[in-house]
Amino acid sequence: MDIRLLHPSDIPHVQHANITNLPENYFMKYYLYHALSWPQLSFVAVDVSRPKKTPYDYPRIVGYVLAKMEEDPPDGVQHGHITSLSVMRTHRRLGIAEKLMRQSQRAMVETFGAQYVSLHVRVSNNAALRLYRDTLGFKNEKVEAKYYADGEDAYSMKLDLGFVREQIMDELDEGDLDEGEPVGELGKLEDREKDKKAVVTKDGKKRKVRVGRGLGVGDLVEKNESQKA
Repeated sequence: MDIRLLHPSDIPHVQHANITNLPENYFMKYYLYHALSWPQLSFVAVDVSRPKKTPYDYPRIVGYVLAKMEEDPPDGVQHGHITSLSVMRTHRRLGIAEKLMRQSQRAMVETFGAQYVSLHVRVSNNAALRLYRDTLGFKNEKVEAKYYADGEDAYSMKLDLGFVREQIMDELDEGDLDEGEPVGELGKLEDREKDKKAVVTKDGKKRKVRVGRGLGVGDLVEKNESQKA
């Protein structure tokens, strides 16, 4: 199983998975809006065991997470939002949904500095509630009455992403110890220091972490920014 970023060419297959599994469906342009606005945040699960007979065979997408950043958050806090998550019935109970969610959450922190992530889930969707609440640690913030088109209520849930920031910092600290770069070249050391920024953690300690390429999605961010310029 391959978990990778969603490509625009994947959208018809993602839409098929959505229509097959979920009652909340979207127009093609809504998927495209996510893919073009936040290309770093949405992921697909591809079944790579399916043999390709020709170079033109489309990938067998068996799951996806569609995510975005809140453009004008009412609380003024930078945060992400899970728009939709689905895994085909043939590939459930394999941990795919959890992997998709964790990948998207990490990208939210790495790319946009998200403080938390939010989502809505039907109050009757016990399987999704177990994933969000028990496995991923989401907290129920409130009940939104008649949130869905058929009149069902939704739980508005939220997950603080501080633990993801801590994981990234720890990984970067370990990476600095094991990089093996020549420390005798002063210019290289200075360049590395320039690529770091100070971050204050919850315990009040100040640590320096690398930004951009060191966080794994720097290429995507740089490409996006250059296009805007």
